[in-house]
Amino acid sequence: MFAIIGLVIVMGAVIGGYLLEGGNLHVLWQPVELLIILGSGVGSLLVGSPMKVNVAIGKNLMIIFTGKPKTKGDYVDILLVIFDLLSLARREGVIALEAHVNKPETSTIFTNRPSVLKNHHVLDFICDNFKAYTAASMEPHEFEALMDTDIDSHHEDAHQAPTNLNRMADAFPALGIVAAVMGVVLTMGKLSEPPEVLGHSIGAALVGTFLGVLLSYGIAGPLAAIMDTMVKETSIQLQVVKAAMNAFAMGWPPAMSLESARRAIPAHDRPGFDELEQLLRESKKSGKA
Repeated sequence: MFAIIGLVIVMGAVIGGYLLEGGNLHVLWQPVELLIILGSGVGSLLVGSPMKVNVAIGKNLMIIFTGKPKTKGDYVDILLVIFDLLSLARREGVIALEAHVNKPETSTIFTNRPSVLKNHHVLDFICDNFKAYTAASMEPHEFEALMDTDIDSHHEDAHQAPTNLNRMADAFPALGIVAAVMGVVLTMGKLSEPPEVLGHSIGAALVGTFLGVLLSYGIAGPLAAIMDTMVKETSIQLQVVKAAMNAFAMGWPPAMSLESARRAIPAHDRPGFDELEQLLRESKKSGKA
């Protein structure tokens, strides 16, 4: 939602300012220039990115415009799921986790927290690492190294989408110059025309530079930035899970393991100590823990 609002403000400020200066919108409407810049930009993205990255860019753009941002409630749900799993492991042994991590879609622990079940990055991280922990006897530092490898791999892979989109944003100003030069070339063939015709043709050519800069710094660049923020937020969620699981592997009780995870949450989304205690009590009363 905020991405749409931001883009509306960008376009409103640019076009509104132009109109306030007495500009003519008809001059700015140059669909051929837009076709050259936008088409060559998207084409360069397709050339420079594997299909999986292009698909990831498309999915991330859909999330930006139609999805909801990660909130404090998402972190709380992760904490409660982890607490349920660790409490079960404490009571019945880590083997009891197998039924839940092998088929999370049928596990009451996960189905009680739909936000975690739908977050496949966090869900896979929880399930895969609990499977590894139950399958092999690992020292805490070995388990931590395994989870670090998982997080690094995820971050490296997910970061490709915003990086390549940002490259396209960086290319737009140059592609705008290409469109402008082509417009000047066409204008050179009209030197025998009246000044009014030449002026309109030159103005249309300069619109190419304008569109290239606007698409780069006003649209594509900010979208790449928010996409990068999404990647970082997911990595933080994985770090939260890692903090709890590593603490549990060191022999900490579930409550203290959860406290370790709570402190890995960014300050603006982190529930307070007493707040989390209250949430755990409410969860137990409702039968979800």
